[in-house]
Amino acid sequence: MPLRHTERHRTERIGWLRAAVLGANDGIVSTASLILGVAAANGTHSSVMVAGVAGLVAGAMSMAAGEYVSVHSQADTEQADLARERQELRADGPAERRELTAIYVGRGLDPALAKQVADQLTAHDALGAHARDELGISEALAARPIQAALASAASFAVGATMPLLVTALTPQANLIALVSVTSLAFLALLGGVAARAGGAPLMVGAWRVTFWGALAMGLTAGVGALFGTVV
Repeated sequence: MPLRHTERHRTERIGWLRAAVLGANDGIVSTASLILGVAAANGTHSSVMVAGVAGLVAGAMSMAAGEYVSVHSQADTEQADLARERQELRADGPAERRELTAIYVGRGLDPALAKQVADQLTAHDALGAHARDELGISEALAARPIQAALASAASFAVGATMPLLVTALTPQANLIALVSVTSLAFLALLGGVAARAGGAPLMVGAWRVTFWGALAMGLTAGVGALFGTVV
């Protein structure tokens, strides 16, 4: 009876982790920046909330659509490559086995062993062997458009909700300071969690997310203040 591989690796999380981190980060940064920009332009508390809610809805839909189209393009490319490989296997199977053998020799196997491996893998699943070892397409890393779109939209909404809740509970006089501080704290936490899930150092992940978030919020608040002064 063949042994089942039960060990799990971080690369299996790449698809949803990338989409979720990108969505949550964008949700916090864009919504907090929008809130700060409107507040700095002397907008009322209600106008700031309306802008934030509109940003949440528009951003979540934009993230879902953009992620779906982007990942679907990747999936289309993978399917086209697999169709071509399937056709080549039907047209000239021995040449494809030699190609697979050459790949294994290039990775360090003895030519005789490489040929034996190529023959056995071809007999078991020729297309799967070429997809994995020639094209670099695997089940763990395969493009999943719907999963990526839903993860992006949901994580954006969760991220955007954080500065919105702070805005709803904060008096207008303290709005800019509290939204800025709490949003940076949320970003640092997100960066740390994402780094931990991906196996990277916590402080590095927290710092890089916080830095770019602070830059975006600072620039947007500056534009809002300038706009409010001019108008």
